[in-house]
Amino acid sequence: MLVSGVLAGWIVLLATPNSIARQAAATTVRQAGTVKSVSGNSITLTPDSGPDVTVVVQDSAKLVRVAPGQKDLKDAKPIQLSDIQPGDRILVRGIAGAVANSISASAVIDMSQTDLAAKQARDREEWQRHGVGGLVSSVDAAGGSVAITMAALTDKKIVTVRISATTVLRRYAPDSTKFDDAKPAPIDAIKTGDQLRARGSRSADGSELKADEIVSGTFRNLSGLVSSIDPAAGTLTLQDLATKKPVTVKVSSESQLRKLPAPMAQRIAMRLKGIAPDAAQGGGGAGNVVQGNATAQSAQPSGAVSGTAAAGGFAGGAGRQGGDLQQIISRMPAATLADLQRGDAVMLVATEGSATGPSTVITLLGGVEAILQASPTSSASTILTPWSLSSPAEGGATP
Repeated sequence: MLVSGVLAGWIVLLATPNSIARQAAATTVRQAGTVKSVSGNSITLTPDSGPDVTVVVQDSAKLVRVAPGQKDLKDAKPIQLSDIQPGDRILVRGIAGAVANSISASAVIDMSQTDLAAKQARDREEWQRHGVGGLVSSVDAAGGSVAITMAALTDKKIVTVRISATTVLRRYAPDSTKFDDAKPAPIDAIKTGDQLRARGSRSADGSELKADEIVSGTFRNLSGLVSSIDPAAGTLTLQDLATKKPVTVKVSSESQLRKLPAPMAQRIAMRLKGIAPDAAQGGGGAGNVVQGNATAQSAQPSGAVSGTAAAGGFAGGAGRQGGDLQQIISRMPAATLADLQRGDAVMLVATEGSATGPSTVITLLGGVEAILQASPTSSASTILTPWSLSSPAEGGATP
């Protein structure tokens, strides 16, 4: 569900013929966001970016509620101000207030938090049942197709995603993994090495998918040893095994941090080596993950499409072992920066970042010494890719 897209559509709907002239006035403002609190006739609104806004609802204001995904106001239901609750998404129209960051509202369109949660659950199920995800291996813009590699620990499968004139294509912002921040983008914006998630109809053998919707993005997959941690700033610096250079990343409140128990890391390492865990004697110890080119190659840049709807591993067919592994990892207790120490080996997926700030961690996995030692190619870094975007693996926004 692209909530921000729906809200953007409502801006046009609010512009009735009688109000067109008034819209030209410099004081006319519109603001979308999430309700933080309601007190009397005042709403504290948290926009998708920027500081909170105080919305003073006029007595004559028109207040309506629509269902998530609704594209017009035909079925909108009148509501009272008391019906608007924290967590709801609203679009406000009015005039700028006398106080900074305030609006005197003449119209409010509301989507309830309960309805949003139900829609997100349905969307997650739809993406999981009818979706595929992986790394882009090639793009045929003229032919309208994208080939993606769906990877697991011991298997890979190429799926061709077919794009038609009705396919909705979106692309994540460089500094965000929120699906609401994904913007429309043409097929030629998709690049080799991106991560892509598609939803649609799969062929009987699973080798092709006719896409109804696609979301893609460029993300960073890094592996290395922690060299420093700054809890106050919420940053972590690691020595990247691929480039041999220090990389600083930011850990936000939405970052997912997990730390593998040693026995689990050993079993994953055995799979990467092609050894059945129950057939191995002892297991491959952590060792020195910095030695050799093999570990350096395990951190090739890639991407990370999933998010809420994509969470839970690969949908259907290929990569069942990988899908099961994602679910196991996602259900592990959350870790914090305090659980990491200098010298720990980590794998992480982060936003592309920008010139103004470091990349933000989407998912970080610690306790991976044995995994990095075992992987002679990039297969270790792809462990994170199916479930690393947008939200906790057990829920959140789509996809």
